[in-house]
Amino acid sequence: MATCSVCDEPLARARVPTDLREYVDGAPGVGLCPVCLRTDPVADPPDADEFDAVGEYFPRGDGGVVVALALGMLDSLALNRPAVQSLVERAEREGADVLLTLDRLAEDGSLDPHFDVERRRAQVEGFL
Repeated sequence: MATCSVCDEPLARARVPTDLREYVDGAPGVGLCPVCLRTDPVADPPDADEFDAVGEYFPRGDGGVVVALALGMLDSLALNRPAVQSLVERAEREGADVLLTLDRLAEDGSLDPHFDVERRRAQVEGFL
């Protein structure tokens, strides 16, 4: 089982659409840490996403995958702004409510995100 490269938690894995694999170094899947919200490429994604490990509020399907990819980049918005902006816009098109997800992540006391959720939420809101 794939684990977070920082906190060693089992990753919530998902298959990444082919056109988004550039964000995971070409890997077929992404793993989202259900504690720190970092992402790592994974070679063995499941057929159905495992985002319920993060929370029942986390988006599912391709929208959830795109949100996960964006979360993995939010620690360095200065370096990743174009990619994050593109991913946020794509997530919204896929039906995922990025701002609502960030609100719920901020309220989830079981998380220890690698970025300031409230601060990044305000910045992401400016993208929409």
